[in-house]
Formats: sequence, structure tokens, C-alpha cells
Amino acid sequence: MNSEQRRAIEWDISCLIYKYANLNDEKRWEDIAAMYCEEGQMIRPVAPDQPIIGRAAILASFRARPAERMTRHICSNVVVTVETATTAMAFSNYLIYGGMRVGDEPVPVLDSKPPVICAFHDRLVYTQDGWCFALRKGVTLFRA
Repeated sequence: MNSEQRRAIEWDISCLIYKYANLNDEKRWEDIAAMYCEEGQMIRPVAPDQPIIGRAAILASFRARPAERMTRHICSNVVVTVETATTAMAFSNYLIYGGMRVGDEPVPVLDSKPPVICAFHDRLVYTQDGWCFALRKGVTLFRA
């Protein structure tokens, strides 16, 4: 693999990670679930001992969130390590703000607890549909 191919993979995966954050805030659960491999795993930073395995289970876990719950994921420090043309690892930091929509108010009320500060360690593979998450493991970096 040459440096141009490596940079293209790094770019594609970085864009995937940023897109994930935006889709999460937009509550586009089906689109997020489709970013996982069929048997992919998601480990939330707030539930490290409860891995969610499989695209269908991941989708169900997102759909179970309260409709009035709103989030904003601020993603940074994305670093992609290309292993082969079809495998890579990635790291990113997240600052996650949460709140609740109240009545017809257009802007949600921010939670009184501090935002979640976490990191994600990802394992990605390239399939016929493009890059997908084989594992997305969140780790809490600070707690209240």
C-alpha cells in the first residue's frame, strides 16, 4: 500500500467517525446501525460491561432511547491506524452533552449533570459496502 492509499483510508474512516456523531445527534438510528458490520459490537462508555452485539441489537438499543432525549456529540482527536487495505484501528475523543426536549420548546433543556467525556477505540473492516465498525468501544475518561 502506498502513502496515497493509506491517506485515503485514513480520510474515509475519519469521515465515518464524524458522520457517526452527527447521525447520533440527528437520531438517525438506522443509518448508524448500518455503519456496523452485521456482527459488530458496540460498547457504550456509560455501560462498559454491557456489549451490544449485532447490527439488529445495536439498532434496537438506539430505538429504545426516550424520544425527548437530545444529545450533541463533539468529536475530536481522531487518529486512524491503517493495518492493511481492509483493516484499521481508530481512536477519537468525545464530549457529549445531553438534555431533554420539554413541550413545544425548540431548544432542549441542558442536563444539570456535567457532559460525558469519553474516548472511542474502534476496529474497522472494509467490506463490499465500504468501511464498517467491527467494534466501537467507548471508555469514560472523567466522571462527575
